[in-house]
Amino acid sequence: MELSLLAGMSQRHISFLETGRSEPTRFSIARLSLALEMPAAEVDAMLLSAGFSARTSRKGWNDKTRHAVDASIDHVLAGHAPYPAVCVDRIWNLQKANESAQKFFEIIGVSGDSNLLREVMKPGCLRDSIINWDDTTHALYRMLELEIARRPHDEDAHALATELKELDGVYELISKPMTQEPQPVLAIQFNIEGETLDLFSLIATIGMSSDAIFDDLRIETLLPANDITRLWFAKIFC
Repeated sequence: MELSLLAGMSQRHISFLETGRSEPTRFSIARLSLALEMPAAEVDAMLLSAGFSARTSRKGWNDKTRHAVDASIDHVLAGHAPYPAVCVDRIWNLQKANESAQKFFEIIGVSGDSNLLREVMKPGCLRDSIINWDDTTHALYRMLELEIARRPHDEDAHALATELKELDGVYELISKPMTQEPQPVLAIQFNIEGETLDLFSLIATIGMSSDAIFDDLRIETLLPANDITRLWFAKIFC
């Protein structure tokens, strides 16, 4: 009853769809996916399973919008200087980075891995520079798990989660139960040449997107959590 009210469809029709007595239309799928607040990629999967083309495959309007989205992302990234900002997809594959992020990555010695989760969790210079790597890894892996729960058909996300657990020390860490209350906001602490920098992040998405390509995009902006960090970036990048 609750679903029928949210979707604007009769209980009888929903029951017939569940049992296979009725075939879904594009309209009924759209109504149900809206009521269930399904991610765009999951709606595409439902459309394909019903024998329809995915919405994301309709490139006519998608291409018209892409330039505007790209220009807007570039504007946000550039405007965030002197602090790092990146554009990533749903599983943190790097798409774009502002100049400050590129310089910061160079300073902390990133390996150039296209996936930021793997970059943080695998042994290397970046992992060694993160003072609170345990807490950071716990939080990041939990975010990936939530993304998988949101999109259960995402094979790439499942594969990445499995790969990350096989990295040295990661499975043992995420398998441990939490022993204390999490902080209200987790700041990643970096040790750079003896100085401790605290950065927290804000993540933005494209609002009201019904296209899986746009729904995938995230803009993550790193911000100083204290004056020491703020002054360090001002000195290095200004």
